[in-house]
Amino acid sequence: MDIVFNCPHCQADLEVDASAAGETINCPTCNRELQIPTAGSPGTQAASPPPPPPPAPRPPTPDAPIKKFAVPVSDKPVEPLIQKALPPLEAQAKHDGKKILRIKTIRHSDCKEVGHDNFDADVTEFLNKITEENIVSLTPVNYSYVEMGTQKLITDFGLMIVYRG
Repeated sequence: MDIVFNCPHCQADLEVDASAAGETINCPTCNRELQIPTAGSPGTQAASPPPPPPPAPRPPTPDAPIKKFAVPVSDKPVEPLIQKALPPLEAQAKHDGKKILRIKTIRHSDCKEVGHDNFDADVTEFLNKITEENIVSLTPVNYSYVEMGTQKLITDFGLMIVYRG
């Protein structure tokens, strides 16, 4: 327990542990020497005890009121919260017996190898693989991008192929 008292020289409020009673110290305010009085002596008072900790929450009791929540009611059919994914295009095409449309874009920059430009060879190989009767359209494309290494704006071209497959 702490002792609360006033400095006899400057009247500053001081508080010390009761175990220090009778010792001589310097006042932290006026720096003059004083003796710590004993607990209960005239001019002293016991420090107010610290506030008690808040009570721990009690577990719910069986007779405690039950909270009720309102659930909205509607005459409309219930909508699913998670939409079912559509089947893959290949599975849909097999099921319908139809050929689906696909798109392939071949970029010129992807066809460059060390000292070689294989754009024409890559396009020809792909077109031969899908065969001419499955080609719906061939569309040249121009695009620009920032090259990460040099931070320069690069303009390039490519070919967008729409085909049945």
